[in-house]
Amino acid sequence: MIPISVVDLGPGAEELVQQVLKSGHLAQGARVAEFEARFAELTGVTHAVAVNNGTTALVAALRVLELEPGDEVITTPFTFVATLNAIVDAGASVRFADIADADFNIDPALVEAQLTDRTRVLLPVHLYGQCADLDRLDPIVAANDLQLVEDSAQAHGATIGSRAAGATGLGCFSFYATKNITTGEGGMITTDDDRLADRLRILRNQGMRSRYQYEMAGNNYRLTDLQAVLALPQLDGYATNVARRRANAAALSAGLAGIDGVVTPSELPGRGHVWHQYTIRITGDAPVSRDTVLERLQADGIGCGVYYPKVVFDYDCFAGHPGIHTADLPVARRLAGEVLSLPVHPALTDAELDRIVEGVRDAVSA
Repeated sequence: MIPISVVDLGPGAEELVQQVLKSGHLAQGARVAEFEARFAELTGVTHAVAVNNGTTALVAALRVLELEPGDEVITTPFTFVATLNAIVDAGASVRFADIADADFNIDPALVEAQLTDRTRVLLPVHLYGQCADLDRLDPIVAANDLQLVEDSAQAHGATIGSRAAGATGLGCFSFYATKNITTGEGGMITTDDDRLADRLRILRNQGMRSRYQYEMAGNNYRLTDLQAVLALPQLDGYATNVARRRANAAALSAGLAGIDGVVTPSELPGRGHVWHQYTIRITGDAPVSRDTVLERLQADGIGCGVYYPKVVFDYDCFAGHPGIHTADLPVARRLAGEVLSLPVHPALTDAELDRIVEGVRDAVSA
């Protein structure tokens, strides 16, 4: 089986874990601070605040913006459920703007139609490792006095122009096991705002600035030193791993070119894609359905997945929720029936890339 993702912690991770274990300091400490400094450098920001997972990062970012009940967040309907769960958990309401099929991200041309007098936050998701069109979203944020929260869970080091994902507003990252950088579970919030960074650090520590000095109602969102050290060797080799992902994506696109009904993904001009996922589309022009291709690839030992099979709110548990404002979202609904992600991770060999290409070609055939 060619897995869709592979966990590679890099050289020295085991030794670093042993150092933490021997130190006797397992909770948030010097290693978390080191991870934060390194990640801030990668993102090009002043502050990086580590938390225990990527969903927490989103919740904490929204909480320090001090939203009131009924305040609204505009986001994409084509995302992992953590995006929606975080907005609801933070006590806000949510509206959705449809996506563009060129990059799977929120379509700036459709955002303004979702604005109301209660809109406070625009929350784009940088899906699959490519930034949303921040250059076109920035003027909307500025003109409507909004806060920008970037769901950058899949976009560590991705760029648009000269800036990185998470460098504009409050950036929220995940280090879940399948992410380009992993700590098993973990998250990070990035910002250049000194006040918000200070509030985030207090919030994650039960609302304490120092022991028993409570300044806000907080929570335990802390990351451990054991988790933090897992990321350090990966940061050392991250540029090399992203280069491999890009080379693998280019090889897949070249091999899959010209197949009827198969649309390969692209890195749009001015954007630096980090290829967390390589996601093709199986359209109505193909002789078989996306689900048939999925089943044939899995039977052939080629890992693949559908991210995501429905728009994010299209589940019984969200039906009738007063804070979730649904809408007609034709592009997102169509793409949910077409997308299929293939392995693109750095551990792939040339032979495996060839096998993936051949497998897709065979699977798409009538």
